Amino acid sequence: MTVDQKPSWRLDDAAVIAADNPYTFYKPSTEAIALLRPGSLVKLIFLFASNDPQAPRAERMWVRIDRIENNRFLGELDNDPCHIEDLKCGHPVEFDARHIIQTDVDDPLPDPTAPYWPRCFVTNRVLNDGAPVGYLYRETPDAKDDSGWRITAGDETDEYMEDPDNSAYVSLGAVLSKDDSFRHLLENAAPCAYSRNGATGQFEPIAPA
Repeated sequence: MTVDQKPSWRLDDAAVIAADNPYTFYKPSTEAIALLRPGSLVKLIFLFASNDPQAPRAERMWVRIDRIENNRFLGELDNDPCHIEDLKCGHPVEFDARHIIQTDVDDPLPDPTAPYWPRCFVTNRVLNDGAPVGYLYRETPDAKDDSGWRITAGDETDEYMEDPDNSAYVSLGAVLSKDDSFRHLLENAAPCAYSRNGATGQFEPIAPA
């Protein structure tokens, strides 16, 4: 790359991603970032342009910190890129705290996405079609990672529900990213069930099926 050429890559703003995806995207806390020192490793998202339609839009790679000056981090790439041709291991990288998505230090604060790791069954009406959650219930979990929650739009037919391709087993966070209006119900113990009142939009308890 010549002096006049602009790099094909730029750093993504992890703070914006975390704000837009609070249930699924973990970003190290301010307290964790304050523990970083020269020699620490941090992971950043390198967005890049490519003519290859099969290439991803970004590479997540480690950078080793060399210096910290006025809350600005200066380091060098500690990975070999797979797709970014004008970036090599050892290349200097400057970045801010907002770019950091992972560190090699223990975060003193709990991961805010952790409560939403347990999985649930959800219909594609909610997960893919954009329908709001209309009916959900909680039963005894089927597996260790299962929350027991079963989430639907409430308008699915029996035929629709009988087709396994019409539902998915995903994290609660993935569903909350589509519709978080039921988040306040998640700690309620099984068995329980709730239906959204069409007039008020509020969830009302009903007898589990």
